[in-house]
Amino acid sequence: MTTHERGRRSAPPVQVVAVTSGKGGVGKTNVSVNLACALADRGRQVLLLDADLGLANVDVLLDLQPRYHLGHVLAGEVDLESVILTGPRGVRVVPAASGVRRLASLSAAEYAGIIQAFSGLSLPVDTLIVDTPAGISDNVAHFCLAAQEVLVVVCDEPTSITDAYALIKVLSRDHGLQRFRVLVNQAASVADGREVYRRLNAACGHYLDIALHLAGVVPHDDYLRRAVQRQRAVVDAYPRSPAASAFRRLARDVSEWPLSSDGGGHIAFFFERLIQHRYPALAEASL
Repeated sequence: MTTHERGRRSAPPVQVVAVTSGKGGVGKTNVSVNLACALADRGRQVLLLDADLGLANVDVLLDLQPRYHLGHVLAGEVDLESVILTGPRGVRVVPAASGVRRLASLSAAEYAGIIQAFSGLSLPVDTLIVDTPAGISDNVAHFCLAAQEVLVVVCDEPTSITDAYALIKVLSRDHGLQRFRVLVNQAASVADGREVYRRLNAACGHYLDIALHLAGVVPHDDYLRRAVQRQRAVVDAYPRSPAASAFRRLARDVSEWPLSSDGGGHIAFFFERLIQHRYPALAEASL
């Protein structure tokens, strides 16, 4: 084992949560942003990765002005730490590039370059929040497979529930994922949110062999809309709002989720898992 490998294995474990959804418009990125901020409030050292590599919007929600993105790192123009931005509560953000379609379909060599870049990251990180693209695609599947926890965001709309079920079905049937956590967003009440989860859980229990867990319910809240208009996280702009309280409860629970035994010791482990799932032949050849 090399010194580099020993260093990674001895590093504190990193909790990796992929935030995903079956369709757009359910507030997935808002969940990612507010969860990251609420976790940082609890003392976690959070890195938020905008993994929607062609349609970035984390920076827009937080009114950040990225000068560089991952494409510049892959081109060798800057190092990773030059790309990372600091958001509210000290959350560090890795911005993607809006409208750069090439970043949505990286080659094996480019993924290897990302692994190398994150392997050299000196910033302390104990939590990685991955804001995946919405929908069912290979990119979404690979990010979810590489994460320790998959948080599916759903709202009380028939299409949202149907698409969330379809996403879970693909991830379980085609990729072998068996555990999912569900966050009901924009619910009229906690009871309504639990009913949305009950319907989704009933469908999954009838047709799929998986474990589904309710992670929480975020209520419909006008303060959340106001925060979006101000390009701020609601936990930062309106900390006493119902939505902010729900995100703090979610962060408390996420902090208590157990780390999986194969979580690795360094943030680059996530990207190693990512390339193993996306390019299994390459991963086997490198062993």
